[in-house]
Amino acid sequence: MTDFTNAMSVSASGMKAQATRLRHVSENIANTDTPGYHRKMVSFEEELRAGTRNGSVTVGDVALDQTAPEKIFDPSNPMADSSGYYEGSNVDLMVEIADAREAQRSYEANLKMFDQVRQMSASLLDLLRK
Repeated sequence: MTDFTNAMSVSASGMKAQATRLRHVSENIANTDTPGYHRKMVSFEEELRAGTRNGSVTVGDVALDQTAPEKIFDPSNPMADSSGYYEGSNVDLMVEIADAREAQRSYEANLKMFDQVRQMSASLLDLLRK
């Protein structure tokens, strides 16, 4: 049963990591029009238990995208400099939508794996009972 438990643990860690990624993508989308906002990027790290790899992942440090933010010309904006420009955000909505879809599909794949392992372990228990 430990192989089933390990497989469920790996898929659960993947779902948790993708849920965290999706949360940050949602924050980025919500702040698309926020002046000076920098896009948040999530990295994944392999989890080690007792010094060995087990396939689980964890969310690493959240990094801010260092690309230059968009310069917006609006002399009436209170944040505008003497030339009439202010810094917008560096969030690209198309990139965020693609990241959200990728996170959703990865979450669904981990969920499917979790369900398959659950069904296999239930079938094994049924066979052992007979």
